[in-house]
Amino acid sequence: MRRGDLDDLAAFASVAKHRSFTRAAADLGLSPSALSHAMKALEKRLGVRLLARTTRSVAPTAAGEQLLRSLDPALAQVTQGLASLADWRGAPSGTVRLTTFSYAARTILAPRLPQFLLGHPDVSVEVIVEDRLVDLVAGGFDAGIRLGEAVERDMVTVPVGPDLRTVVVGTPAYFSRHAPPETLADLDRHVCVNYRLLDGGGLLPWEFEESDRDVRLRVPGQLIVNDEVLAAATVRAGAGLGYMMERDVADEIADGRLVQVLAASCPSYPGCRLYYPDRRVTPALRALISELRLSPPSDIRSRRSVGASGEQDQPRSPLSNPAGLSPAGRVPSDLS
Repeated sequence: MRRGDLDDLAAFASVAKHRSFTRAAADLGLSPSALSHAMKALEKRLGVRLLARTTRSVAPTAAGEQLLRSLDPALAQVTQGLASLADWRGAPSGTVRLTTFSYAARTILAPRLPQFLLGHPDVSVEVIVEDRLVDLVAGGFDAGIRLGEAVERDMVTVPVGPDLRTVVVGTPAYFSRHAPPETLADLDRHVCVNYRLLDGGGLLPWEFEESDRDVRLRVPGQLIVNDEVLAAATVRAGAGLGYMMERDVADEIADGRLVQVLAASCPSYPGCRLYYPDRRVTPALRALISELRLSPPSDIRSRRSVGASGEQDQPRSPLSNPAGLSPAGRVPSDLS
């Protein structure tokens, strides 16, 4: 197709539908003489007469009718395609499809998404929650939210949650029956609540840092669950030792309902990231990113932990705006 052919074909369609050079020219913003000249040039290039002209009217020939039938759907697609570019400019509008996992839905989207929707009435958001990694392109998603360590390196990422930290906790009643562990090896003598991962079916390892190396342990226990609510309820009832996210239990640690142990060995790791495959984003997604982007730190929660001696351990550097994660959200590694 030569340069200008698309414009000339669109002009032909207008003339054929209006059956008038004058009305078609007004619709196209051209003079009737310029439009007539363009149609003659198009017919010459194609080698086919498209329009039958008289002094009072113009109508498509049989060849012109055939061309018009072919052009109509194609021109409609072009018009629709150009209209869709409105999503890339101006006020945010359209639909954003987002994949995330249960923790991020509960702690990031639930508090912030309603306000975004109220402020952007022309934007629709579809959120699919599933505790497994999803291919954005194959799934037709605009963006996803997962832990930073789970996001592919070629993705554009935006922090939407602070770094996370795991804690090992039990109730005072539990520790009245079991001496608090001082070392990781002491966990072998404890009743631990284990979590089975939803996607692969394996047990979530308890991950620690010791002497600048990562340690991943399988721990003994009476209960294996794949629901964090049941796991937490068991720990809070004093029936086991739990491996939990700091945010989920920070208040209970602070007021003594739960006691943290092995604080020096509990690692922190990258928190939730919103990610997408291309730096060119629609205004709707850009507005959502702006709403969800991590805010400046606002609060630092205190925590209490004990060793076997009952003395309070010094915590590691506290996190600002501590955020939690259901065990299903962790990305397991091979056990050491």
